[in-house]
Amino acid sequence: MMRMTTARALIAASLAALWMPASAESPPPVPQDPVIAMRQHWLDADINSYNFRNSWQIFETRPVAKGDQVWPLAAGRVTTMPADYDAWARRTYTNALLVIHDGKVVFEDYRNRTVPEDRFISFSMAKTITALLVGLALEDGKIASIDDPASKYVPELKGGGYEGVSIRHLLQMRSGVAYEERYDFGANPSLAALIHMNAIVANKERFADRARTISKTAAPGSRFNYATLDTAVLGWVLERATGETLASYMSRRLWQPMGAEADGFFIADGPDGVGRELSGMGYNARLRDFGRIGLMLLNKGKANGRQVVPESWVTQATAMVPFEPTSAKPTRDAYGFQIWKLDDEPGAYSAVGLAGQFIYVHPASSTVIVKLSHFPNPEPAGVVDETVKGFHAIISGLKK
Repeated sequence: MMRMTTARALIAASLAALWMPASAESPPPVPQDPVIAMRQHWLDADINSYNFRNSWQIFETRPVAKGDQVWPLAAGRVTTMPADYDAWARRTYTNALLVIHDGKVVFEDYRNRTVPEDRFISFSMAKTITALLVGLALEDGKIASIDDPASKYVPELKGGGYEGVSIRHLLQMRSGVAYEERYDFGANPSLAALIHMNAIVANKERFADRARTISKTAAPGSRFNYATLDTAVLGWVLERATGETLASYMSRRLWQPMGAEADGFFIADGPDGVGRELSGMGYNARLRDFGRIGLMLLNKGKANGRQVVPESWVTQATAMVPFEPTSAKPTRDAYGFQIWKLDDEPGAYSAVGLAGQFIYVHPASSTVIVKLSHFPNPEPAGVVDETVKGFHAIISGLKK
């Protein structure tokens, strides 16, 4: 018994010593802020499936309230999925998948312990939503013309690389500013990496702040260059033009009229009164509400029997422009207003987000496919092509 007591005392003393400073001159190191640490590990492949549906616990957020009227999604005859669906879903890191055909839900799948109530991060699918809000602000007369310079609404952009850049240039990712969508961290971080760490992770600056001082590398409109900073500027323009936060305007003009079934939310780059909604990558919603966005696009802006987004805007936004304007016809290397062409299917287009988020619209078959994924970072080679092949296989099955 004496030996046991002595051993316990020694262990207790040793543990106590671990927590005591060696001297008054050398206090213990201050641990890293655990919230910042969570944000730094948001994309980690071993936990991203969980993180991507729980961003509300990790970041500052802004709610986008739903309305009283929900757009009901009718159930159709359950489709027979391709025989290798389960293997394909695992190979392409699927968290949840929804298939809407002829306006009815024909397949719905929640994987990896996700549930219908989860609100998933959209990443750059948020860009497509932001473009829809631009169309609504144009309809409202808050934006006079998309050929207006962005600096008309945000004077702080004058004198930098965004001076002379129109709203149309921003929508088409043709600003010409010196920004690369390249996330190099470490001793010499890229601009995109600096913005990620300082704005999204640490909330020490606003995502769009560096738009005021960035330089120009090409004439506006002369070349395609995918840049999330362009969409951050679009969000800033919307905020100034409408006199509302992005979340408030979206709730009032899009989310409620569309008939969303649940509140969504934006990640923000700072607390209330300081940060802005991340218009280029930060929207979160349920799988079915992303499906409603896709169905609204398929219906040329109509949702639940009412015209929510002008038909002319949807037509214009989904008209694909080749990366190189000299191309004879649109190919998969084409872009609309914050929306992609992924394949050679006539009229098909997709909202696309980092790590495998897709709202794929296939007008020829009256189909919308929403796929929410957890691709590891860096993205595995060929996984997007594999994903699109799966979409084609699903649509082929619907035609039978």
